[in-house]
Amino acid sequence: MTSPHDRYEMVVGLEVHLQLRTRTKAFCACDAAFGAPPNRNTCPVCLALPGALPILNEQAVRYAVRAAHALDCRVNERSIFARKNYFYPDLPKGYQISQYDRPLAEHGRLEIDAPEGGTKVVGITRLHMEEDAGKSIHDRFAGATAIDLNRAGVPLIEIVSEPDIRSAKEAGAYLRALKLLLEYIDVSDVNMEEGSLRVDANVSARPRGARELGTKTEVKNLNSFSGVERALEAEFVRQTGLLDRRERVVQQTMLWDAARGEVRPARTKEGSHDYRYFPEPDLPPLVLSPEWSERVRGELPELPRAKRARFVSAYALGTADAEVLCASPGVADYFESVARSAGDPKAAANWVMGEVMAALNAARSDISSFAVPATALGRLIAMVREGAVSHAAAKRIFGVMVASGGAPDEIAAREGLIQVRDENELARWVDEVLAENPAEAQRFRAGERKLQGVLVGLVMKKSAGRADPRQVNQLLAARAGV
Repeated sequence: MTSPHDRYEMVVGLEVHLQLRTRTKAFCACDAAFGAPPNRNTCPVCLALPGALPILNEQAVRYAVRAAHALDCRVNERSIFARKNYFYPDLPKGYQISQYDRPLAEHGRLEIDAPEGGTKVVGITRLHMEEDAGKSIHDRFAGATAIDLNRAGVPLIEIVSEPDIRSAKEAGAYLRALKLLLEYIDVSDVNMEEGSLRVDANVSARPRGARELGTKTEVKNLNSFSGVERALEAEFVRQTGLLDRRERVVQQTMLWDAARGEVRPARTKEGSHDYRYFPEPDLPPLVLSPEWSERVRGELPELPRAKRARFVSAYALGTADAEVLCASPGVADYFESVARSAGDPKAAANWVMGEVMAALNAARSDISSFAVPATALGRLIAMVREGAVSHAAAKRIFGVMVASGGAPDEIAAREGLIQVRDENELARWVDEVLAENPAEAQRFRAGERKLQGVLVGLVMKKSAGRADPRQVNQLLAARAGV
């Protein structure tokens, strides 16, 4: 039996709502931080009390323009705020201040790593500013819905992609690339669990080879990137089933039920006319000078794709290693500091991708609060290269540094881990091991060279890891007459 993907093509456009990392809300001085008691961070402006007037948050505009430039959008010198009218219990105004036909920015692009290999460019239709609504809480009181308006008025940007995405996996790749880009430019904490990044997906199906778009539905209630992929696949299968039965796909909003792995209708999808957009009378047009916009562009840091390319060329790393090290801006910065301190980029990459990542995962922490400074890890790597400690001893020293801090030189001396390079001491350990293992020693002297590694291991054990393994190998070879 053929797959729906053999007969039909999936067409997806994504709408990403991102909370900007400002201290206060979009149009008032209320705290925008997550986690306050319900309805604590409210005022007459965000509660829409009569006579209260909005004042635009300049930092929110700066962050929005920064994101627009990072996505290679055209930033419009003049944009208009509009009222998007709809009625819902957590929307105190009865409308949302947003942007409609004159958005902040348009015509951008995001290059992603295509799941089937290579790269793909996904177009960005528009990026506009808006305010968030409050939150309806359905499980706090039996038989009632509670409303928390702390989030009402929090500044958002909405990033709308072109319908360029052709599979659920491509949608996941786009979202991960977008999240990483937004982390690098530091405009949001991009935390889906706290609602600072939310995704709505528009999906349609059309016969393979067709050029016209099919009827789309919008899928909501998507709380993870893997959930987006699963929901898109489920909705695509539902739509293709309708088309196979020659039934009509209805434009409507669908809700994703992650527990059941299925989508279900919520309501008929509104068109823009249903929202009765009109210019916000209490806010003038937003006018940005080209000089100011260019200054914001100049503040952009090195972006993920450029950083990965530089890591490959400047540090002679493999593409896969560069990808891992650039998976967060904090880890990338930490690696570069370690590499500079150690003078050995390859060893620094191995330590960061190995021991450092393992320690962070075990502690369920991130690099910003990591106990081992980059300079300390760089010194530890240099100690291994200089022969002051063995690699095994370095791992023990690193464990102490993670647990309780301290300088690697001091820990090595305190724990008796300084590598022994005195030839007389090393010869004594080698001779003791050969005497204690006469059968292996005889076979080794007779030419069974594979035993050399076993004997080195026994010497390292006897020395509690302090013997210089290179010198041990040389002494053993001399004993065998090599």
